Amino acid sequence: SDCLCLSYTSLRWYHFDLSRHAAEALLLSNGKDGSYLLRNSHEGPGSFALSVRAKDSVKHFHVTRKSSGYAFGFNEFASLQDFVSHFANQPLLGSETGTLIVLKCPYPWHVEEPSIYESVRVHTAMQTGRTESDLVANAPSFGTKEGYLVKLGAVVKNWKQRWFTLNRNELKYFKDKMFDEPIRTLDLTACSAVQFDYSKDRVNCFCLVFPERTFYLCAKSGVEADEWIKIIRWKLVSP
Repeated sequence: SDCLCLSYTSLRWYHFDLSRHAAEALLLSNGKDGSYLLRNSHEGPGSFALSVRAKDSVKHFHVTRKSSGYAFGFNEFASLQDFVSHFANQPLLGSETGTLIVLKCPYPWHVEEPSIYESVRVHTAMQTGRTESDLVANAPSFGTKEGYLVKLGAVVKNWKQRWFTLNRNELKYFKDKMFDEPIRTLDLTACSAVQFDYSKDRVNCFCLVFPERTFYLCAKSGVEADEWIKIIRWKLVSP
């Protein structure tokens, strides 16, 4: 294990214990199509993950260290050097979802930061009497979205505006934004497809296909509908 770490530290695109979420955030915010990096997998010693940006999503692939070398997909490489040399040729990678990804450029572990800092002009307390316990670190989960969509009713075929929230694999809709209890929670792991829909007499419409029902939703613009489709589709293909 020690010699493994030493050999990997010489690899400039090995990111040690970078988490899956952090790898996705890094490649989506700072990488480009075809950027990739290697990181430790949570599955234990000798297990690694290759994270690759493919357009607007990030795919993850297993790399396993065996006694005979490194296994990656159908290939096995005798040494780390052989494995790295393979990537210099910009290989084409096919995922289970049928996406073909060209591994173009490794994302470096160390990225130079610009040395520009703002000078402090004002420094005054806005709220006094607060302590360290009042500091709550808070951020939305990766891949969350919320907003109003118009939904077609299942029984009474009329369109009603509902407030939708997407968090992890749960798409919830509420009567309105101020309601705490959702009307329904949809489990996206059961959703087989999401796509634009042109069968209804409305614009910016898309549908979610579930085994028991297809849900028809309309956004206020084509861009908004496309955003919903992309993020839900990303949820469907993310392992």
